[in-house]
Amino acid sequence: MAEFDLLVLGDVNPDLVMRGGDVVPAFAQAERIVEEARLTIGGSGAILACGAARLGLRVAIAGVVGDDLFGRFMLDELAARGVDTRGVVVDHTRSTGVTVVLSRLDDRAMLTAAGTIGDLRASLVDPALIGSARHVHVSAFFLQLSLAAGLPEIFDEAHRAGATTSIDPNWDPAGVWDGGLLDLLSDVDVFLPNAMEAMRLARISDLDEAIVRLRARVPLVVVKNGAHGAIASRSGELVRGPGFDVRIVDTTGSGDSFDAGFLAGFLEGETLERCLALGNACGALSTLVPGGTDGQPTMAEATATMEGRSARAGREGGSDS
Repeated sequence: MAEFDLLVLGDVNPDLVMRGGDVVPAFAQAERIVEEARLTIGGSGAILACGAARLGLRVAIAGVVGDDLFGRFMLDELAARGVDTRGVVVDHTRSTGVTVVLSRLDDRAMLTAAGTIGDLRASLVDPALIGSARHVHVSAFFLQLSLAAGLPEIFDEAHRAGATTSIDPNWDPAGVWDGGLLDLLSDVDVFLPNAMEAMRLARISDLDEAIVRLRARVPLVVVKNGAHGAIASRSGELVRGPGFDVRIVDTTGSGDSFDAGFLAGFLEGETLERCLALGNACGALSTLVPGGTDGQPTMAEATATMEGRSARAGREGGSDS
């Protein structure tokens, strides 16, 4: 039996979440007061890993941090949530990346100091770790500048070991929307963009057509679409999963929590309908608490939400990151 259900390759960095109704900064040395500031687990990969572990999966993560306060914070917090960090490399010459999240109810903005976020490369990923996982997931593809070239070999190795693979691209800060990703999709089993990312990658403004174009490259496309829920498409199936009614506090990491839920269902061989419902429940529940991880549900909590839809009154919540 495989040692891990899920191996996550990607970004390991904290988020400093500044939350309030008016979090737009003003220059000219003006000071503005926000409702709350919280240092929390950040990075798409780290948030997904924590969400999957919370659901009961055996999870390991590979990434790079610096030998500094932020790096030690991440290692301690991941371990406390049951994520195996043996694959995280500590680089004594580099600083851990950090993202400042300006979060308000209807939107958010992010400022990132990249640091070690993009330092993971194929040579730093232990082949034994790849061979010990049922599924290998790559987070924040467009931030993993050093890893991208080695991913075909990593995915081939994972497939030879009997594992499945997935990618969540996240936003492309360069605005190019390729970077080798489209060619790489032929080696991927599950692709997990949000709606905007899917349309940018497919070079079309119609979401349904974007899904068709992406499905020509990858067996299973799963698109997160915020309050509208999510859509999954594979050969002969197109399934739309509605979102859940929750009173949103902060959407940071909700898409990563969705990924954790969807992949948990996928690894159990659930139907697409069930996978989407689990993903949408995990994404929605994560928005009830500031930060990306503190609101992540257990499997029992996610299942209860799935079985009692709209149990919490408020604005409809989904996952779009």
